[in-house]
Amino acid sequence: MAQVLEFKLPDLGEGLTEAEIVRWLVEVGDVVVVDQPVVEVETAKAMVEVPCPYGGVVTARFGAEGTELPVGAPLLTVAVGETADGRPAGDPAGADTAGSDGASGRKPAAEGSGNVLVGYGTSHAPARRRRVRSTGLAVNGRPRTPEPARATRPADTPQGTPDPQSGGGKAPADGPVPVISPLVRRLARQNGLDLRELTGSGPDGLILRADVEYALRAAASQDRTDTAATAAAPVPTATPAPAASSGSTPSVTRVPLKGIRGAVADKLSRSRTEIPDATCWVDADATELMRTRAAMNAAGGPKISVLALLARICTAALARHPELNASVDTGTREIVRYADVHLGFAAQTERGLVVPVVRDAHARDAESLTAEFARLTEAARAGTLTPAQLTGGTFTLNNYGVFGVDGSTPIINHPEAAMLGVGRIVPKPWVHEGELAVRQVVQLSLTFDHRVCDGGTAGGFLRYVADCVEQPAVLLRTL
Repeated sequence: MAQVLEFKLPDLGEGLTEAEIVRWLVEVGDVVVVDQPVVEVETAKAMVEVPCPYGGVVTARFGAEGTELPVGAPLLTVAVGETADGRPAGDPAGADTAGSDGASGRKPAAEGSGNVLVGYGTSHAPARRRRVRSTGLAVNGRPRTPEPARATRPADTPQGTPDPQSGGGKAPADGPVPVISPLVRRLARQNGLDLRELTGSGPDGLILRADVEYALRAAASQDRTDTAATAAAPVPTATPAPAASSGSTPSVTRVPLKGIRGAVADKLSRSRTEIPDATCWVDADATELMRTRAAMNAAGGPKISVLALLARICTAALARHPELNASVDTGTREIVRYADVHLGFAAQTERGLVVPVVRDAHARDAESLTAEFARLTEAARAGTLTPAQLTGGTFTLNNYGVFGVDGSTPIINHPEAAMLGVGRIVPKPWVHEGELAVRQVVQLSLTFDHRVCDGGTAGGFLRYVADCVEQPAVLLRTL
């Protein structure tokens, strides 16, 4: 007997509590195998293809593309096992006997992988993906639809507007509140909102963040209306202002802070709140560095990037000044210094600014660094970076010169303790060997956490970097 199993949005790691559906990879009626990717979602950190732990026929999908779902919300349902006449679930000839007892807790006929992201370890033979003629399993000759509590909420219903047909409702006074996301609970708690008074628009009445935000906006609008009515009561009626035409364009545009942009906003705000940062900078003559790079590339082999040479200089400087390869544990009031350098670098993409991390940068040469920067940059632009590739950095290199600017005072990438900024390298008048000459000049800046070191250490680090830029032979001492 076939069973209908529900696959819920899994925990994608790194404390993420929600994801947005970018693209469905399967449709209702498709046959899927264990660990086959079924949907592409966007988290606050990366784009992820989510594999399904069940093999069978897709009977329902929950959420349209662009819909944001909390972790634990249903993604799709899959009919697994065999029908009464021995046919696999989804076979048109045997679909009319399929059952729907997947929620009964019985062991499914087709075991899932047990891990929906990595290390599946399953050995099921791959099955051919095919489409059945109906939109789902049939019961008594009629197409079967998902359970009313989930299926009656249209996939394109805007979040934040409770759907009276969703099967949801207010939680009973003595029952559990239908909330999964800790973010939703915290948002309601911070604003004094009783979740038991809300009607969830999610599956089975699940209360989503959009529901809480909608309730808060409604309350704020009501407060403004009441305040305006109270203030206007004793005032004589004045000549009304001309009403705006129905076709007028709104004077403001509101852009939701979510996804990558929201994550960046939260991280930058936390950095500014927690870290007492300071910035020092210096101009350096990069003529010899550019000549050295040209000589390396003329010798044959893979081309070496300027960013890779600057990264090599960074790791050498951090070996001399390990105080800056650190973070601050505010809970224990301790400075945590790292022996290894995991170097983050700022990469601008269509989805916003991301900071991929080059692992063990201190152990890589210029060729290896060049290749790794190229690989991670390509993944960043394609939106395929994993959460692991975006976390764990100990120091960041920010090449804002690509934007055509000379200097900047960047915000430290929390929880790191420092960031080296590099401006554009351009010809400028420079005193060289006692005479005025045109040289390739770059401005270097170091923004650092003043808790981990004082200005002397920061200045020593930046001066060493500038010396290596001006005289690359200085690096030979550390090679």
